[in-house]
Amino acid sequence: MTDNTTRLDHVVLWVRDPVAAAEFYAKAVGLEPVRLQEFTAGEEPFPSVRVNEEALLDLMPLSMAERMTMLPGAAESSGHPVNHVCLALPKTGFDALRARLEEHAVPVSDVSHGSFGARGDATRSFYFRDPDGNVVEARHYD
Repeated sequence: MTDNTTRLDHVVLWVRDPVAAAEFYAKAVGLEPVRLQEFTAGEEPFPSVRVNEEALLDLMPLSMAERMTMLPGAAESSGHPVNHVCLALPKTGFDALRARLEEHAVPVSDVSHGSFGARGDATRSFYFRDPDGNVVEARHYD
């Protein structure tokens, strides 16, 4: 049987320092680095962090912007982060993430309730920025 379900595979975030970005996402957010050692050894062009078994955040160095030639104007997107990326976690993971961010002195927004997302209205959500200014929303559903 063919599975025709569309899934999000990855989101590319422009970052000044991919190693520092990977460390932030590992330590403050709790996401596992992927290809970080290979990147630092010069064997891969960028590292990633794993969101889940099906999705990654690619941490693209700003220095690669001039090589983004797949579409006209693609290089101009460097330094212009997306509006935000949203991570949905279980309730315990949501609470642990907020505590970890506060422990790492990462400013976080107030908690909101009932924000609409892929699975309906979220019970709670909040926002924070990574060191490159990319905005991340964290949420959980009941």
